[in-house]
Amino acid sequence: MEKKLQAQIAIITGASSGIGAGVAKSLAIAGATVIINHPVAATKDAAEAVLTEIKTTGGNGITYQCDVSKEEEVIKMFADIVAQFGTVDILINNAGLQRDSPFEKMTLEQWNFVLGVNLTGQFLCAREAIKEFLRRGVIAERSKAAGKIICMSSVHEVIPWAGHANYAASKGGIMLLMKSIAQEFAPKKIRINSICPGAIQTPINRSAWDTPQALASLLTLIPYQRIGQPEDIGNTAVWLASDDSDYITGASIFVDGGMTLYPGFSTNG
Repeated sequence: MEKKLQAQIAIITGASSGIGAGVAKSLAIAGATVIINHPVAATKDAAEAVLTEIKTTGGNGITYQCDVSKEEEVIKMFADIVAQFGTVDILINNAGLQRDSPFEKMTLEQWNFVLGVNLTGQFLCAREAIKEFLRRGVIAERSKAAGKIICMSSVHEVIPWAGHANYAASKGGIMLLMKSIAQEFAPKKIRINSICPGAIQTPINRSAWDTPQALASLLTLIPYQRIGQPEDIGNTAVWLASDDSDYITGASIFVDGGMTLYPGFSTNG
C-alpha cells in the first residue's frame, strides 16, 4: 500500500479488536503512527497484540488506555499524545458497543451505557481533536487539511433495528453530530466524515455468522453475497484520511455490500 499517511499521527479509539484493530493495521500500513486506544486494563493484552502485529509488518505506534465516555480521561489522552508526538492529524472515532434488549425491558443503565460510549465518546474525542487541529492549522507537507475525523457509524443510522433501540439511536445521533461539526469546521480545513459498516465479521456480531445457518440467513440481507472484513473498513478509512478525498466532508460512506439497498424488494417486494 502507498504510504499516503506518512508521518501522520492517528488515534483510533476502541482499536484492541474488531473494526478498530483492522483500521489501525490499515492506517499503519499507509504510514501513520497509530495510537491503539483500549478502554480498560483487561483489554491491554489485546491492544498490545494488535501493536505487535503492526510492528511485525513495519508499522509504528503505541497503545493507550482511555475510557472515551469519561471526559477527564479523553482530555488526558489527547494532551499526552500531543506531548509525545507533537500533534494529532487523524481521529478515528470507532469505540462502540451494544447492550441489546427488548425496548420495554431496556434499563436506563443499558441506554446510558451505550449512548455514553457510542455517542458521548465521539463528541468528547472529536472536541479534543478539533481543538488540536485549530491550534496547529494546516501543515502542507503533511496534508491539505488541518485535520481529519472519521466517525464510525453503522447502516443503523438509517435502518431501524428492533431490539437495539439504544444502539440505533446512538448511530443516528452520530450521523447528525458528524454533519453538524463538518459544516461548522469546513472553513477551517477540518474534514469530518462517517463510515457506515454493514455486517462485518467481528466478535461483536459473532452469533450472526459463526454457523452456516446463521451466515446463510445474514447473506439474505447482503446483495453482494459476502460478509465484510475489517480490512474493507480499514481501506476506506485510509482513503478518507488521505488527500485523495480532500474534497469530501460531511459524508456518510456506506460499506455494506448493498445492505442499505432494501434487498427484500429485489423481487418486487
